Amino acid sequence: MNRTVPLVLAIALFMEHMDSTVISTALPAIATDIGTTPIALKLALTAYLVALAIFIPVSGWMADRFGARRVFASAIVVFMTGSIACAISDSLTQFVISRFLQGMGGAMMTPVGRLVLVRTTKKSDLVNAMAWLTIPALVGPLAGPPVGGFLTTFFSWHWIFLINIPIGIAGVIFALTLLPAEEAPPVRRVDWTGFMLAGAAASGIVFGLSVISLPALPPVWGVAATLAGVVAFAGYVFHARRAPDPLLNPKLFANRTFRAAIIGANLFRIGAGAVPFLLPLMLQLGFGLTPFQSGMVTFVSAGGAIVMKFTVKPILRAAGFRMVLIGAAGGAALSVAINGFYTPATPLALIMALLFASGLVRSLFFTSANALTFADVPDADAAQATAVTSAMQQVSIAVGVALAGGVLDVVSSLSGGELGLSAFHMGFFTVAAISALAVIPFLSLPPDAGQTVSGHALRQAGPRAASPVRQ
Repeated sequence: MNRTVPLVLAIALFMEHMDSTVISTALPAIATDIGTTPIALKLALTAYLVALAIFIPVSGWMADRFGARRVFASAIVVFMTGSIACAISDSLTQFVISRFLQGMGGAMMTPVGRLVLVRTTKKSDLVNAMAWLTIPALVGPLAGPPVGGFLTTFFSWHWIFLINIPIGIAGVIFALTLLPAEEAPPVRRVDWTGFMLAGAAASGIVFGLSVISLPALPPVWGVAATLAGVVAFAGYVFHARRAPDPLLNPKLFANRTFRAAIIGANLFRIGAGAVPFLLPLMLQLGFGLTPFQSGMVTFVSAGGAIVMKFTVKPILRAAGFRMVLIGAAGGAALSVAINGFYTPATPLALIMALLFASGLVRSLFFTSANALTFADVPDADAAQATAVTSAMQQVSIAVGVALAGGVLDVVSSLSGGELGLSAFHMGFFTVAAISALAVIPFLSLPPDAGQTVSGHALRQAGPRAASPVRQ
C-alpha cells in the first residue's frame, strides 16, 4: 500500500485536531486580551461547529466540480486565512467571524481528504489506509494542550493560531505535488434548495445543542435553534425524495452495509463522544486534580488508540466486520461505563491502565466502522457518502456533549445544585447505555459484509462459496 496519500492527507487532520484542543487551554487568556469572558468566548467554538455543519454537506459536490485535490489544498488555505484572522482579532465579534472562516476550511479538509483516500485506494487496502490517515491525527489532541499551554504561558495566545501557518503551507505543497490527479466524475447540478435546507438543519441542531451544553447564550436560544434544525431536516428529507439529483441522497441508506455503519458509528459516538467532556471534569471537580494532572491521566487513551491502528487489519481479516464491530461496540460501551465506578480512592495507575484499554477498543471500533462505511459504496456515490458521514458525525458529537451536560444538570439539581461524583457517575452510565445500542445495527449484517475490504474469508463445510455482499 502506498502510504504517501494518507500521510499527506493526515497533515490537515493533524492541524485541525490540534487547533481544536490548543484553543481550549488559551480561552481565559484570549478573553482577557480582547475584553470579554471565557463563557462568551465559547460562541467562537460554536461558530466553528456551525461552519462545519453548513459547508460539509456541499463538500462532495465541490470536490466533484473542481477536483478533490484542488479543493483539499484550497481548504487548507482557507483554514490558514482564518487562523491568521484569529491571531489578529481584538474583539469578540472579530474572533467569532474568524473562527467561522476557519470552520469553512475545516468543513472541506476532512471530508474531501477522506474522499481522496477512498478514490485512490484499493478496497483491500482501505483499512490500512484509514489507519495511516488517523494515526497522525491522534497526535494532535496529544500535542494540543501542552503546546497551547506553553505558547500561551511563555509567548502569547496569538501563536497558537500562527503555528498553523507552516504546517498548512507544507500541506498545500504536498497536496499539489504528491497527491495523484484523479479523473473527474460527471458534475452534478448543484442542489441549492437542498444546500440551504441541509445547512439549516445541521447548523441549527449543532448550534442549538452547543448552546444548551455551553451556556454562552440563554438556553431558550438553543432550544429554538434545535427545533428549527429538526424542522429543516424534515424539510430536506421531503425535498430529497423528490429532487432528481439531491445534494445528499437519502437513497444511500438503501445500502445495508452503509446504513449499519452510519447508524452504529453515530450511536456509539453520541455516547463515547461525551467522555472527553465528562472525564476531565470529574477528575478536576470530583477528584481535585489540576488540569495538567487530569491531562496526564486521560492522554493514555490516545496512546491505546495509536497502538490499535497497527493491528486492525489482521483482526478484521480473522473475524470479519460483523463480529469485530459487535464485540468492539460492546467492549467499548463497557469501558465507558467503567468510568462511572471511579472514586478519589481509585489508584490513578488503574484508571490509566483501563483508559489505555478503552483507547484500544474504541480505536478498533472507529477504524472498522469508517472502513465499512465505504466498503460497498459505488465510486460514483463516494463524494456524497463522505459528506453524509462527516455531517452526521458533527451532529452526533453535539448530541453527545449536550446529553452529558443535561444529565449533569438534572442530577445536580436533584442534589440541591451541587455537582458531585454521583452526577458524573450517572452521566457515564447514561452515555454507556447509548453506546451499547451501537451493537444493534451490526447484528443484521451478513457475516460476509465488506469482505472485499476486510479480507475475511468465510469457511464453509460445503462447496458453496461465500454469498455476495447484500445491500
